[in-house]
Amino acid sequence: MKKIDIYSELESNSYPGRGIIAGKSANGKYAVTAYFIMGRSENSRNRVFVEDGEGIRTQAFDPAKLSDPSLIIYSPVRVLENKTIVTNGDQTDTIYDLMKEGKTFEQSLRTREFEPDAPNYTPRISCIMEIEPDKIYNYSMSILKSADGNPDSCSRFTYSYSNPINGEGHFIHTYMGDGNPLPSFEGEPKLISVPDDINEFGNSLWNSLNENNKVSLFVRYINLSDGTYMSKIYNKN
Repeated sequence: MKKIDIYSELESNSYPGRGIIAGKSANGKYAVTAYFIMGRSENSRNRVFVEDGEGIRTQAFDPAKLSDPSLIIYSPVRVLENKTIVTNGDQTDTIYDLMKEGKTFEQSLRTREFEPDAPNYTPRISCIMEIEPDKIYNYSMSILKSADGNPDSCSRFTYSYSNPINGEGHFIHTYMGDGNPLPSFEGEPKLISVPDDINEFGNSLWNSLNENNKVSLFVRYINLSDGTYMSKIYNKN
């Protein structure tokens, strides 16, 4: 797979929607993830990321302007033991709860489908990062989407990456670009480069997102040797 420049990719797409990145830093020391949200409506743009335990949640920036909390208020990031779960909706809780009961990532997501927001039928994108005590690091990404816009059928794709290569990661997002209805993401997660420095990566991602549509960005670097982590949150509001 040809590696893309993630910053140019974001700059060229005014509305990629919500996006997840997972990978490993160039020096091999960190498991890396990032998650961003964008919005076109006042309701979607009226959000911020806030810390919530070891994870984060979305919150209304101005509660008085919150017209519909469904699909926009949720926990994008939760931590279950040595697993970090990142998603674009309340399926974070589904994965957390069912994996806690012994189900797998894929089994948990079989209970869910794309979002019920006709005519877009926004894909549900999810990621799980797992770091074993012997420093073995694996991650998987999933997308649940309608069958080319037909809500009668759900297409499910899971991509798993074992012992990812230093300095590489994958990027998956909800929309190919702006439109009405919004065109769903197509193809495999995109191969990208991942730098060593959380500030460099976070700042570059944030600056590459469309200024009018970007809402929030979360970046985390997890130390593979001891499980400690560094996080950064960017909020437009």
